[in-house]
Amino acid sequence: MAENNKYVLANGRVIDPISGTDSEKEIGVSDGRIVDPSTIPDAERVDISGCVAAPGFIDLHTHLRQPGNTDAETITTATTAAAAGGFTSIVAMPNTSPVADNAGTLEYIRKHANEEGVVNVFLCASLTKDLKGEEMTSIGSLKQFGVVALTDDGRCVQNHELMRHIMEYASSFDLPVFDHCEDDVLAGDGVMHEGHWSTLLGLRGIPAASEELMVARDLILAEMTDTRVHIQHISSAGSVRQVREARKRGVKVTAEATPHHISLTDENLKSFDSNFKMKPPLMSEEHRQTIIEGLADGTIEAIATDHAPHTKTSKLVEFDYAPFGIVGLETAFPVCFTELVESKRLTLPELVAKFTTGPAGILGVEAGTLTEGAMADITIFSPEAKHVVDSSKFHSKSTNTPFDGREFRGKIMGTIVKGNPVFSENLSVLATL
Repeated sequence: MAENNKYVLANGRVIDPISGTDSEKEIGVSDGRIVDPSTIPDAERVDISGCVAAPGFIDLHTHLRQPGNTDAETITTATTAAAAGGFTSIVAMPNTSPVADNAGTLEYIRKHANEEGVVNVFLCASLTKDLKGEEMTSIGSLKQFGVVALTDDGRCVQNHELMRHIMEYASSFDLPVFDHCEDDVLAGDGVMHEGHWSTLLGLRGIPAASEELMVARDLILAEMTDTRVHIQHISSAGSVRQVREARKRGVKVTAEATPHHISLTDENLKSFDSNFKMKPPLMSEEHRQTIIEGLADGTIEAIATDHAPHTKTSKLVEFDYAPFGIVGLETAFPVCFTELVESKRLTLPELVAKFTTGPAGILGVEAGTLTEGAMADITIFSPEAKHVVDSSKFHSKSTNTPFDGREFRGKIMGTIVKGNPVFSENLSVLATL
């Protein structure tokens, strides 16, 4: 990836939550980093009038599917989709085949990400060997390899004593534990949220308590072991309340919400469209509103996509047998802008923070800022542009989205990684750099 472009982004609104910037100003880019524009007077000027330039978005929750399920996604298509969605960095979940629980698999992902990827790929390793929830991985070795977090994403360690030991080791190596909170017994073979609509539709339900029990477990153990724990794709009102109260006590807990839990409810499943089937399941309107309240008051620090690609064939089966999950990289920003900013639940700088400083702080990485000297990872978007989601034009290899055909406001116009433009939409000068 070339890092020697020199140019100035001009005439746009700049939002940088770390510095508190929200004004029209110029951004200089030289040798892959943010510089004072006055130091490159002869640089090419890129007119981004009508657009906002923000720190590059970071997704905490991306399923690359490679190695193992390249029919659904590859590192190339996933990172290209990320760029189209405004993400300059993504965190790769470890539930690949083979599982990313060892240096060999992680090196495979790193090598292909470096050679074929167009955005930064942070590595995440599993908590337990082969995601079986039985034996802890070699956390120290994984830390030395450079992983930024640990998770059994998609599965939850049910053994509380094992989870305690995992947290103790993770804490000693200063690695956050990301958890998909779900009690397997309560969840059973449910396929949607247990409530009014599961009864009406005759579908087996998953009670909110399935998530809430394990959130409570994680908070107790995090407080006990002084470990950083991160609640993945939080979906329940009870979970949000628990996290809010724990943070007040000083527990090192963070949480992410997904665009689909922000914008959809279990009522959407009345169509029996498997693109609305996900875990955790879509909840009721009460839960959705509490998620938004958690974003507004800072209880939930980040928005993450939980990008989970599946082939058309795998989703075109009876609802009960369809896999859980949807793609989300290319729809995340417009969905959240429309649902949160247009409705005035969040300001635009607050929304930008959920995609930038929030994730960067959770990971503990130097990213999510436009301050001079920082890596030139930049997202450019139009807050006014309206567009209709067309899954046939996705850069992702899969098209399993519940948002196909819906109109949203807020459109990604350009994505820059290490000073190198990797996506451009109607910004002709940017595309030629």
